[in-house]
Amino acid sequence: MAVPKRKVTSMRRGNRRSGHTKETVTYVENKQTGELHRPHHIDLKTGMYRGRQVIEPKSEF
Repeated sequence: MAVPKRKVTSMRRGNRRSGHTKETVTYVENKQTGELHRPHHIDLKTGMYRGRQVIEPKSEF
């Protein structure tokens, strides 16, 4: 059975796990309303996507 010769240090363990973090969510500001929304997603408050009206705007949140 394979047994580690030395204890894995916390630094080496942390370096191995460094890619496990979730990336932070990016938001962009709508130029007309100033609302934040995800890039390449519909702005739910105005219903606009890439300058076109895609869905009916929501009146209340």
